[in-house]
Amino acid sequence: MTRSSGWLRALWPLAVLYSAIMRAKAWGHTRGIFRKRKLPGTVIAVGNLTVGGTGKTPMVLWIAERLVQEGKHAAILTRGYRGTPDAGARGVSQSDEVALLRERVAGKVQLGVGPDRYKNGMVLARHGADWFVLDDGFQHLKLARDADIVLVDATDPFGGGMVLPAGRLREPVSALRRADIVVITRSMEASLPATEAIVRRHTSSPIFYASTRIESVLRIPRLDVDLPPGEWPKARFLAFCGIGNSSAFFENLRSWGFQVAQRRGFADHHVYTKRDAEELERSAQECGADALLCTEKDVWNLRNIQFKTLPAYCCRISFAMPDGFWSAVMDAAGRGKAGAAQ
Repeated sequence: MTRSSGWLRALWPLAVLYSAIMRAKAWGHTRGIFRKRKLPGTVIAVGNLTVGGTGKTPMVLWIAERLVQEGKHAAILTRGYRGTPDAGARGVSQSDEVALLRERVAGKVQLGVGPDRYKNGMVLARHGADWFVLDDGFQHLKLARDADIVLVDATDPFGGGMVLPAGRLREPVSALRRADIVVITRSMEASLPATEAIVRRHTSSPIFYASTRIESVLRIPRLDVDLPPGEWPKARFLAFCGIGNSSAFFENLRSWGFQVAQRRGFADHHVYTKRDAEELERSAQECGADALLCTEKDVWNLRNIQFKTLPAYCCRISFAMPDGFWSAVMDAAGRGKAGAAQ
């Protein structure tokens, strides 16, 4: 027996206990035993089943921007991982995801940051918001929602099939029965029959595929200079990132035609140090890279350092959603409103 399998066997009893707790929690909220608080508006929750990144931030942005396009008064409610409800003394958010959201929706969508999503939502409601996008909200059952959108990462859809701490599932796959819509992200194919078959065991809700597209390559740290698209395939990059699924970013770069001389992955939400910067630049020079390239989320964790010998860029991305997705979201939200009114 390998060391890893030994660890899994040792953690299995804890996983069984955790799974039972999560099932009981969901059952209690579904049956009305545990109180749910309702905001004065429509709540669309975006979440997933696994720890790590599945593309929640791009999806939250896509929905919020679509609401704005339709003239709705939208707000995003997010906990802000490793963040604080307000910016620090220098006006800099302590969460990379919150900083990214602020940058992308400034002046268009209100933002509520902190663990008490209900309290923050009520504050924003008093300022006119009546459509709320609940970021990472699938397990935040204490807040009522009108539509639940669950993201499944095509590269690692079910976290090895086991719940925490033995696997990467936050709750059993059977929780998909609560989903109104399932979106499979990071897929290069039109469909994934095996993944769809597992999803279909637990829900008959519609399934959509989201493709990741690149909008621009921006010079960091100011993000005010674009690298022309014609230059993207010509330069050699050292690509690095500190996100939940670094391999997905590297695979995207390959599919977009970038020349990646070397890859460096860090832990999710990694805050880069001066030493990291020096090592990245040294590695880039050794492998013949012309520049450094990371995700837009990484920019906010690079704010305390600077690269001295090579230019650094980030990729600004978005989701491309298929026809029918938005109408499915509005239909689900409408059913949720109707059910709450009964």
